[in-house]
Amino acid sequence: MREITFLKKNRDKWLNYEKVLEDKESSPDELAELYVETLNDLSYSRTYFPQTKTESYLNQFSAKIHQELFKSKKEDASRLKKLWLYDIPEVVYSLRKEILVSAIIIIIGVAIGFLSSANDQSFVRMIMGDAYVNMTLENIKSGDPMAVYKSAIGSDMFLMISFNNVRVSFYAFIYGLFFAIGSAYIIFTNGVMLGAFHYMFYEKKVLAHAMSVIWIHGTIEISSIILSGAAGLMVGASFMFPGTYSRMDSFIIGVKKALKLAIGLVPFYIFAAILESFVTRYTYMPVWLSILIILFSLALILGYFLFYPLYLRRKENGRVAQQN
Repeated sequence: MREITFLKKNRDKWLNYEKVLEDKESSPDELAELYVETLNDLSYSRTYFPQTKTESYLNQFSAKIHQELFKSKKEDASRLKKLWLYDIPEVVYSLRKEILVSAIIIIIGVAIGFLSSANDQSFVRMIMGDAYVNMTLENIKSGDPMAVYKSAIGSDMFLMISFNNVRVSFYAFIYGLFFAIGSAYIIFTNGVMLGAFHYMFYEKKVLAHAMSVIWIHGTIEISSIILSGAAGLMVGASFMFPGTYSRMDSFIIGVKKALKLAIGLVPFYIFAAILESFVTRYTYMPVWLSILIILFSLALILGYFLFYPLYLRRKENGRVAQQN
């Protein structure tokens, strides 16, 4: 193919590429596709039309695309860093009242679940199901109360638990659309289930051992449910109590904030699933090791969702005070 033919064949395509490159809304995928196509044309040009204006043009154009692609990737990484280091902690700080309410609701649920189980022998079965209760009682008789965590292959458990945990998280968030009542219901029912679950082991005098196993993963899992519930409560509150905003503007702001927190909790739910699937199954690990894992999980939750947001707020308040 002659150079003039090559130019005529690809001229319109390159002009279109230039328009895409100038468009600031172009996605990284589009730019990557342009880069590959341009490199193909450049390779052909270097082979058949070396040291020509065509080769020079394609060489410069591919360099521009590469630069834009690198900048795009850098911006994406920067956004992700900002999300985890600043955006999510800021949302958590703004939700401190909702988090407190969510924690109170789940504590009330736990108390009701525990006391109801103590006063009605059928309550635990109603909440947990006959099959689960019967299996647990058999495990207690055989000397391994928490053997349920050994009953499945770790990888299968991980996939199932991860999906379920993330599903609960987003349900708690989405149900906030129903004037926060839906989220409060999710939090409360999880609390009742937790209370009934613990009473079952308390009654059989194996609660201490059960807690040393359950809370290996439960520390992060229950904390995440409280935080997810708080996000849902805020969604409902933003619609019912818009303040100085219009109701729709307040609702949109609330949903955006809550969604950031819901997304931010996904890695914590996955981490809880890893612990439940691959660590909790060692039901008779040394107590000191179990306590160490529980304390690490608690430090992780409190560090990121309590102390770090407080640190950022104080740092910001200090900066504002210096400016004034």
